[in-house]
Amino acid sequence: MPRLFIAVDIPERIKNDITDTYMALPGARWVEDEKIHITLSFIGEVDNPTEQTIKNSLRTITVAPFTLSLKGVGYFPPRGQPRIIWVGLSNSQELIRLQGKIERVLTVSGIETEKRKFHPHITIARLDNTPEQRVAQYLALNSLLTSEPFEVSAFHLYTSILRKEGALYSKSASFSLC
Repeated sequence: MPRLFIAVDIPERIKNDITDTYMALPGARWVEDEKIHITLSFIGEVDNPTEQTIKNSLRTITVAPFTLSLKGVGYFPPRGQPRIIWVGLSNSQELIRLQGKIERVLTVSGIETEKRKFHPHITIARLDNTPEQRVAQYLALNSLLTSEPFEVSAFHLYTSILRKEGALYSKSASFSLC
């Protein structure tokens, strides 16, 4: 069964701004540029009929296109050993609104999703015992990361297949904002 998630794509020029910050960091697995995205909802494994229900539900969402821009870097969890490095987003109220609508239509359709509070971000690295001092150096070097605004005009349902060499993502459906 495929694992599903819902995401917003990032334009190539913005991905380049992000990957320009990548550096040697022990234990860091940097996200490949073709996999950089903003996750709106992680659904997990579902069967084909459930996937169709999800697509039908997502088609009902109406939100106008909006703009975002990059704003700084940080890490999760906020206390303890860092596990994820992320890029923040500014002007994210519309993104939060879109994510809330997605969660509502999925819940009404009986689809279970992650229950964590949504924090708009782009995951750029997964860390494995990376020294906190090195993470702090990376954050200090990139704390002022920003970008030109970019338009969000669609969101997408992705399938994720886990493989030994990393996850393989493919778009299952796209939904235009209008």
